[in-house]
Amino acid sequence: MKKYRIQKSPFVVPTTDGKLIEEIWGNSTGNSNISIAHMVAPPNWSEPHQTPEFDEFTYIIRGKKQFEIDGETIILEKGQSILIEKGSRIRYSNPFSEECEYIAICLPAFSIELVNREEGS
Repeated sequence: MKKYRIQKSPFVVPTTDGKLIEEIWGNSTGNSNISIAHMVAPPNWSEPHQTPEFDEFTYIIRGKKQFEIDGETIILEKGQSILIEKGSRIRYSNPFSEECEYIAICLPAFSIELVNREEGS
């Protein structure tokens, strides 16, 4: 039995906000302990506030991304990364004129049941 798996076709998560989400590993591949996703956030994109029940690591490949974490605003640029611990109230956005490409890793894996989005925020 092989002790490895090759992922050749990430799961493209359907979105309505113009954001590209390609889950490389995660619940879509039967890995509930971790998710790894490649994302591209378009200019002027944002999500509602959320309080996830997972740690999230983000690495910026190109562009800039804004993080509002427990009331503090942080902007990351190409080559920078961040760990946001579970239980933090966060809002992700790209209020800039260029798209932002990044990798996100969640422990345990991202799921809509664990993200705790605040609708209407």
